[in-house]
Amino acid sequence: MIVDHVAIVVADLEQALQLYTQTLGFRQVYRETIADQGVEAVGLAAGESVVELLRPLEADSPIARFLGDAPTKLHHTAYRVDDVAAKLAELKARGVRLIDERPRKGAHGNLIAFLHPKSTGGVLIELCQRA
Repeated sequence: MIVDHVAIVVADLEQALQLYTQTLGFRQVYRETIADQGVEAVGLAAGESVVELLRPLEADSPIARFLGDAPTKLHHTAYRVDDVAAKLAELKARGVRLIDERPRKGAHGNLIAFLHPKSTGGVLIELCQRA
């Protein structure tokens, strides 16, 4: 597995974009709305990985509640795998608690699945298989 992206939830996407692109020099590589996950996502090139900024679409969404009153908050780390379904089966057999029992569609048509933070030291982990 390699790091695919690190996701940060932001209250003000334009302000965060200015910080990452104009101040820190990152390059924007994608911007899309993922309605079924309730976010607008912007990917910023970080070597072979991505820093992904997530803006909640609704004030009462789970990701907005996660952010709370903070201006930004680290949400999850995503690791690229060749076969999400196989990796889920392997991890489940090892006793890892899963949020997603089966892969689902994520940004760019990638297949994704989340592991429960109670099994991963308190960190939300996403597995990501490129489309």
